[in-house]
Amino acid sequence: MIKIAIASEKEEVTEHFGHCMNFNIFEVEDNQIIKTESIPNPGHKPGFLPNFLNDLGVNVIISGGMGGGAVDIFNEKDIEVVVGARGNARAVVKAYLQGALKSTGSICHEH
Repeated sequence: MIKIAIASEKEEVTEHFGHCMNFNIFEVEDNQIIKTESIPNPGHKPGFLPNFLNDLGVNVIISGGMGGGAVDIFNEKDIEVVVGARGNARAVVKAYLQGALKSTGSICHEH
C-alpha cells in the first residue's frame, strides 16, 4: 500500500504547499484508491510539514509548487515529490497511478 498526499484547497491541488488549506490523503493498493481522508493543514513552520506527513506514513507528496527546503526534507525521508500538478486532487492521483503525471520540478523561489 502507498499513501499519496495532495496539498489542496478543498478538492483542488494548490499552488503553495506550505499554505494549503488541507491535505487530501489517498491510500492506494493495487493501483486502486481504497481510502481517502482530508486533514487540515496543521500550520506552516519551516521543516514541520514534511515531518508531519512522514509521520502519517505518506510515500508521495503532490503539489502545485513547493519550496526547496521542503523538497530536501522529503528527499531525505525517501518521499517522492511531484510538483507542477493542478486540477482535481482525485484526478491527479489517478493520473499519477497511470504514470501520466510528471513532476515539472517547479520549485517556489519566493521564500
